[in-house]
Amino acid sequence: MRSFTKNNPAVPIFVNHFISTPLFHHVHPYPPYIPPNATKLIVGTLPPPRFSSKELKEGDVDFCYGSRDGQLWQIIDGIFNLNLKFETSEEAILQRKNFLHEYNIGICDMVSWAKRMKIDASDIGIQEFGLRDLVKILQKHPKIDTLLFTGGNSKNGPEYFFPRNLKKYGGTLKVLDSTMPRIHQFKLPESDRIIKTVSLLAPSGAANRAMGSLASYKKMKRENPGLTAIDFRVEMYRPFFTGELSGN
Repeated sequence: MRSFTKNNPAVPIFVNHFISTPLFHHVHPYPPYIPPNATKLIVGTLPPPRFSSKELKEGDVDFCYGSRDGQLWQIIDGIFNLNLKFETSEEAILQRKNFLHEYNIGICDMVSWAKRMKIDASDIGIQEFGLRDLVKILQKHPKIDTLLFTGGNSKNGPEYFFPRNLKKYGGTLKVLDSTMPRIHQFKLPESDRIIKTVSLLAPSGAANRAMGSLASYKKMKRENPGLTAIDFRVEMYRPFFTGELSGN
C-alpha cells in the first residue's frame, strides 16, 4: 500500500503490512537533519522507542543516534577528536549539529514508523513499517554523493530497505565491492548523478558477533590484542567519513 503527504519527505510513502494483530507503534522522533552543503548522508533505521516517548536514560543525547547504548558518536569522536559530551544536555546536541555542518554530513534514517511485537530497538523485530522517500530527499540535496548505511544487509536494516525505495523509481544498486564494508552505486532517478552506498558494520554491541568473524578484524586483533570493538569501527569508518578513500 502506498500513501503520501505532499511536500513532507519525513512522512512515509511506502507502507508494508505483514500481520493484523495489535502491535506497538514506534514513530521516529526526529526529521531528517541535512545541512545545506551535505555531501554524505548517514542512513539507519530509527532510534529506540524511549526517544519517541522522551523517556530518556541518563547519558542519552536527545538527537539522532543519541542512545547511550549506541556507538556511532563514540566512533565519530574517535575519528575526529571532537571531545563530545555524552549527556542529556543542549550542549551535547549542539556539538553534534555543529559537527554535521562543519563536515557536510547529514542524517536521514530510512524508517519513519514501525510496528513491533516487543518494545525494543531491534531491526529484526519490525513487523510493519513506513519508509521515508530517500530518493526524493536526495533529489532535493544535489551535493550528496555518498550514503553511509549504519548496518549490513540483515533484514530490516538500511541496506535491506533502501532498494525497495529505489525500485519504486525503476532503479537498482550495482555492486562495486562485496566485502565488508560493502559498496554499491546507483544512478539517481531523473538525473545523471551517481551515488555510492557504503554498508558499514552496525555501531552496536549486537553486531560484535559479526565483527568477530571478519578476516580484517582477526588480522588487526592478532597485530594488536588490545584492540576494542570501537577501535576497529573507527578504522573501518574513518576513510568513508573523512573522504580518504573514494570507495571505487
